[in-house]
Amino acid sequence: MTRLARVSVDPAALRANLARIRALAPRARVLAVVKANAYGHGAVSVARALEAAEGFGVANVAEAVQLREAGLAQPILVLGGFRSDEELGVLSRLELWTVVHQLWQVERLTACALPAPVGVWLKIDTGMHRLGLDAGEFREAWSRLGASPNCRWPPVLMTHLACADDPHRNAFTEAQLRRFEALSRDLGAQTSIANSAALLAHPRTRSGWVRPGLLLYGAWPLADAAPQGQAAWRPAMRFAAPIVAVRRLHAGDSIGYGATWTCPTDMDVAVVAAGYADGYPRHAPSGSPVLIGGHRARLVGRVSMDMLSVDLRGVPHPRVGDEAVLWGQDPRVEEVAARAGTIPYELLCHAGRCLG
Repeated sequence: MTRLARVSVDPAALRANLARIRALAPRARVLAVVKANAYGHGAVSVARALEAAEGFGVANVAEAVQLREAGLAQPILVLGGFRSDEELGVLSRLELWTVVHQLWQVERLTACALPAPVGVWLKIDTGMHRLGLDAGEFREAWSRLGASPNCRWPPVLMTHLACADDPHRNAFTEAQLRRFEALSRDLGAQTSIANSAALLAHPRTRSGWVRPGLLLYGAWPLADAAPQGQAAWRPAMRFAAPIVAVRRLHAGDSIGYGATWTCPTDMDVAVVAAGYADGYPRHAPSGSPVLIGGHRARLVGRVSMDMLSVDLRGVPHPRVGDEAVLWGQDPRVEEVAARAGTIPYELLCHAGRCLG
């Protein structure tokens, strides 16, 4: 038996979003980021839908192996890098690419006997301070990798922007870009800077390799709402569940755990077969949008493990079995995430457990 709450994914939306990214960065190569099961959308099926991308980005070697074993022949980059000599051997045998972000990885890559050289993306820490080589380490790594037959030369030089999604932090982003440009200038290597937010907000990053994630799935990555900008991107995920009960409640009746919401009048309320076990955010407050029969309704009361309640005032003739859309084209996942005090990335990844 399958869950009543179901996620479906529209391959045409994925391809349309890729086309828009190419229009934004016409001179760049696209590394489509499909880590975390393609943000809950299904890594293998998404990669097949996006076969026109020049490559794919995953979080770890296991995710890369999954794509290779499914027959994906494009370059696949392990964004988290390898963690052992065993993984390094897998990278070499399967012709996978790896990010190198620590000097110990340089040591192992140059010391191991490999069946074939490995494609390397050398990551420079310009201010995010998560992964990456600092300026002194980068120069040492560049020199050592350049002398090794185990590294395809030259590597791609990359960095990760910490605040590209926040227009109030443009000075921070500019400082990162200046540091990266100072280190990468005149080395004759391709570069990779832009994630989804940078593609939209920082045109100077639209060259070399771009690394879109959220935009491919049709969700808006910037901190500002920008409804007109959002509308240009087609949500690929649709998360829906059936109504399993319609209750006639009376003024003063409370709903759900904690009795946190009280009916202001006599009214119909739907019980929908989805909850936090299915990936709907537990902390979504009353008033969060739901679509039933093409009409906007709103969540009332606390979200349960596998049920939630919806105010049916304004929804004509609701019936058991009718579908409630939790996010998709309307409402958009960005709106639900904002209501719940989180980000669309989290909601998409969690809902992926309900893939049809």
